[in-house]
Amino acid sequence: MQLLTGPWPARATWALLPLALGPALGDALDGRSRAVAVVGSLLAWGSWAKVLVAVLIPRPVGLTALRIVSPLALATAAWAAVVAEQGAADVIAVGWSALTVVAAFAPSTGAHFVNGSSYGDERRLPLRVPGALLLGPLPLTWLAVVAAPVAAPLLLAARQWLAAGAVLVLGVPAAALAARALHGLARRWVVFVPAGLVLHDLHTMVDPVLFPRSSIRRFGPAPADGGGALDLTARSFGLALELELAEAMEVAPRRADGELRVVHVRALLLTPTQPGVVLEEAARRRIAVGRPAVE
Repeated sequence: MQLLTGPWPARATWALLPLALGPALGDALDGRSRAVAVVGSLLAWGSWAKVLVAVLIPRPVGLTALRIVSPLALATAAWAAVVAEQGAADVIAVGWSALTVVAAFAPSTGAHFVNGSSYGDERRLPLRVPGALLLGPLPLTWLAVVAAPVAAPLLLAARQWLAAGAVLVLGVPAAALAARALHGLARRWVVFVPAGLVLHDLHTMVDPVLFPRSSIRRFGPAPADGGGALDLTARSFGLALELELAEAMEVAPRRADGELRVVHVRALLLTPTQPGVVLEEAARRRIAVGRPAVE
């Protein structure tokens, strides 16, 4: 079962990607100039090799790389299918690339990668991406990351000097900023430590907060109405969990106006990618797990 839910689906699909995508990409590049074809091939092989190292030595930065480049592989397969004569190679390329994306974004893949840099008796479990980002900002940020590194070398190979210069001057800095923003989404975790639970989410909070085991009254599925808890889900899709505290604790949530304001909370909501796994780990760590009391 671990082979199906751990890092191996991402490793296997990425390792075999050249066999699936290579023929279709080669056909699509046949009609281009030799310089463009060579540069395109070097970009493809270089990207694949770097991400292969990342999936074999998992770290949060490797997760970011995998989740940036795997959709690019799918986009490349779709482009190859459009510009060349469609055939079985294109079907295989698109299908396998799509499978690679599914494996890259699987919750179990994320959980394995973020734990690659954990310390001692610590377990990190990722939080879901804020829902509003999925509806436009996230795809646009991804496009900003991949556009310049791909377009600039190809434009130079095609001797489009002015366009290549504009992409390098404007696109590369934007790509660096966008990549940093995407990497921040891969560093949002629930962290179980010997002392209790840490919520590490700099998207919704100013600083990570440790909730000692003795301060946690209950950890479990959130009530339908939220129960007046501080909402730190960022409107993420999926099951929200409620962390109910025995006494009020200080938290500094991020505000739209940028003002730093500390609030005292007795309960808060969060949305992990694997809520069942989170609750299982909480129970193993002797944190009280259960449903909200029925009044």
